[in-house]
Amino acid sequence: MKVILTKDVDKMGKKGDLKNVSDGYARNFLFPARAAVEASAANIKDVEEKKKRDAVKLKKEKEVYLELAAKIGKVSITIATQVGEEDKMFGAVTAEDISEALKKEGFEVDKRKIDLAEPIKKLGTFDVSIKLHAEVAAAIKVWVVKK
Repeated sequence: MKVILTKDVDKMGKKGDLKNVSDGYARNFLFPARAAVEASAANIKDVEEKKKRDAVKLKKEKEVYLELAAKIGKVSITIATQVGEEDKMFGAVTAEDISEALKKEGFEVDKRKIDLAEPIKKLGTFDVSIKLHAEVAAAIKVWVVKK
């Protein structure tokens, strides 16, 4: 039986894929879970139209994020931290600190989108990447200085 997936199904496919499955699997699992619909001509046409609409929507969304990335890329953030002897920092600068500093500059960025391999533990200048969208990232300069 041919079905169109309405949800992502593990080890089978993604939403909108056309799959050939056994009748029992479709009737007993996919249809009750509302994970698929039968692949009739009308359903196939609806899925193709929806894919086209989604593609246009994603393109517009990507353009918005590209503009935002250009604006954020011009920003440079200074974070003042307390230091001890020999300029050794107390604690570290984390993604949350960078997110708060960006908020003060007028950009609302979730701390989970800030790509820090590990917290910043020394003074200096660092390039930090921010993943705004699946295909769009922005880079900012973070200056860590003494308080």
